[in-house]
Amino acid sequence: MTVTQYQETHLPGILAICEAENWPSLPADPARAHAVFTAPGVTTVVALDGDQVIGFAYLLSDGLIQAYLAQMAVHSAYRRKGIGRAILEYATPLTGAQRVDLITDTAEDFYASLEHRTFSGFRIYP
Repeated sequence: MTVTQYQETHLPGILAICEAENWPSLPADPARAHAVFTAPGVTTVVALDGDQVIGFAYLLSDGLIQAYLAQMAVHSAYRRKGIGRAILEYATPLTGAQRVDLITDTAEDFYASLEHRTFSGFRIYP
């Protein structure tokens, strides 16, 4: 397994993981997804098994203090093997931030296993 920065060739693998997770926003428009992954202030990384994308994350950052983990997933066949942790360990320094915030509704145990501080949060839909 290797973790590396996103390239457009990784897009189909990321979208397949999103579809398997029933996350429709990125697969709905692949060109938009690529634009999201390469936007200014965004750090996108992938975990690979050979050429196969087995996990990904993208983070938004001011480059100095704050980053936000917008989305992360590991292919279901590769979970509980340290891949999510490896993705975060690789991606976080690339953001330039001192801390990372996130919201999760499915992976509380995973994120609780990392050094953290818990806060209350909200997602607002305009």
